[in-house]
Amino acid sequence: TSLQLVFSTTILLLLYFQNSVLVFTYGSYGFVSERSPCACRICVADRGNSNWFSERYDPNVPILLNSTNSVLSTNVSRWWKLQIVPNAGNYTEVVDQLFPLFPDKEHYSDAGPDRCRTCAVVGNSGNLLGSNYGPLIDFHDFCFSLRINKGPTEGYEKDVGSKTTHRIVYPESAMDLDNSTHLVLLPVKILDIQWLISAFTTKNITQTYTKVPSTIKANKDKVMILHPEFIRYVYDNWTEGHGLYPSTGFLTLIFALHICDEVNIFGFGATSDGIWHHYFEKILTSYEIGIHAGRFENETINRLQQENKILIHKGWT
Repeated sequence: TSLQLVFSTTILLLLYFQNSVLVFTYGSYGFVSERSPCACRICVADRGNSNWFSERYDPNVPILLNSTNSVLSTNVSRWWKLQIVPNAGNYTEVVDQLFPLFPDKEHYSDAGPDRCRTCAVVGNSGNLLGSNYGPLIDFHDFCFSLRINKGPTEGYEKDVGSKTTHRIVYPESAMDLDNSTHLVLLPVKILDIQWLISAFTTKNITQTYTKVPSTIKANKDKVMILHPEFIRYVYDNWTEGHGLYPSTGFLTLIFALHICDEVNIFGFGATSDGIWHHYFEKILTSYEIGIHAGRFENETINRLQQENKILIHKGWT
């Protein structure tokens, strides 16, 4: 009967799409079903729901450096080498030493309609104190720990969590990591990559523009290096040329937008009474001080929430 046919067709459709999220859009011939790019309620990579976002977000930009994408365009190379201090070596020669030491593969290529990769980006703001966000932060699949300036977790677990799957570092902020954490190097100069190689081999680099550790405890098989082209992309598309280069926190947020399906951020911004300080110290800070475009980055982060691309957890103090 026609009723049985309808029932059978419905069951087949449910079986076919059981691991997918269906989005219904109204086309010129009625409603048409499309497979969502992920299994979350809202997917970051869905560029159809925000013109502002789609104008800035490039899904094809190289995120992490590997042997197949290591050649830099003249535009990227010239800009990147101007950062902080003069380059200390030949980029091509340095990269040739890099990939025999660390994983040389494509990461995060398993996104799909049956996945919902949730990510927490955790900063240092004093608004984390008293928040009891720890369990919520640790519940995420990935926890990107900025905890900039070696922000501690011990003693603060109930507010900042204890799980760290990725820690963003550069030589001047390096610290020992446990064996399960990915070390994600943020290279703003060739010397940063040289330091990474040295830290796992000769241990002879102890100075950049300041004293840096000669070695670091970390899992060599979990080392990643942000691509210089990705850093330039964030500078061009997201900070729109403001500041000298993007802040660590802002770069990490955009990194998360590219490898996560759902992004929640914690520990950004001021406390409820407008005070800017780190949760582990009382010294006042400001997003307007320094070489980064703090005000512009802050406005962009708020706009990302308005566009339903991230959720900002502002804390309770």
